[in-house]
Amino acid sequence: QVQLVESGGGSAQSGGSLRLSCASPVNTCMGWFRQTAGKEREGVATISSDGFTTYSESGKGRFTISQDNAKNTVYLQMNSLKPEDTATYYCAARAAGYCSGSPPIATYDYYYWGQGTQVTVSS
Repeated sequence: QVQLVESGGGSAQSGGSLRLSCASPVNTCMGWFRQTAGKEREGVATISSDGFTTYSESGKGRFTISQDNAKNTVYLQMNSLKPEDTATYYCAARAAGYCSGSPPIATYDYYYWGQGTQVTVSS
């Protein structure tokens, strides 16, 4: 069973930064998604095995997804945080193997999910 282990959530003030990490045993398209109470889970940023990235409007410009293939870890650097970024952030991986080219960002394209890490941004 594939287990994704997230870390790095916490609290920050508006304008601050946080970095999320996700350790994954698989080399495939990976992504960060977020969800708040009463809303659907939405994609933030995804990355392919060969480093292509896709960002949603919510992640574009302030967030950066990256990966360290040697450590099998995917990161989400979040800068200029806003209170509306407050959510539970989930790491996800596709079910397929090596994933090249522009990665998808829809939740239904991802099969394995982490337990989620809370990010709270105060004004």
